[in-house]
Amino acid sequence: MIDETSDNAAEIDLQSDEPQSLAKILLVEDDPALRLVLRNVLEMNDYAILEADSKASAEIILKDDPNIAALVLDLGLPPSPHTTTEGLAVIKMVVAQLHRAKIVVLTGQDEESSALAAIKEGAFDFLSKPSRSADILNAVQRAVLFYRKELTLEVEEGLTRLQINAKVSDGLKAVREEAEEKLVRHVLKDTQFNVYQSAARLGLKRESIYYFLKKFGIKRDDG
Repeated sequence: MIDETSDNAAEIDLQSDEPQSLAKILLVEDDPALRLVLRNVLEMNDYAILEADSKASAEIILKDDPNIAALVLDLGLPPSPHTTTEGLAVIKMVVAQLHRAKIVVLTGQDEESSALAAIKEGAFDFLSKPSRSADILNAVQRAVLFYRKELTLEVEEGLTRLQINAKVSDGLKAVREEAEEKLVRHVLKDTQFNVYQSAARLGLKRESIYYFLKKFGIKRDDG
């Protein structure tokens, strides 16, 4: 579900160097009602929308159109809508094909562990269900902005796809680490900084939580 509070695109402060109307967004969601809501939110902000309801239909669209800038992906897809298997398979497919599209995942059940798994597979960002329209727009806009920066590198510097990946790897790493840090901080806050409970919710060992604490400089009294 989408939280339709009184947020609007004016609250999004990220700006692109090119018109948003050129950006194609693929919605991968098996719920037609939710897909319609997502479509309306994004079309109102001049994005061109394509739709898929499964991994198979998403794969066909991605093969036919290399110019898709971003995916908004529900991890729970048929034939296993109550697990993340198919959604993670879509991410793996996009990464394996070296498709430029950036992936924003929607997570519901087992939110934290699902988001972490998606990020590890190569997702660009994640959103919790329900999400505000402004949050969806912000995530998509960031994804499109990063997609376009890669294209700019290719055009201006004549780099191959492999070279582009190497050149922007630090940027990709930074984006994923930002999402990773946000997720870990969120879980620690919810568990009142209980390392054991946080590890269980994220499907990690306690040693991994201590690693993240050190990595991101997270302290118990952090707001």
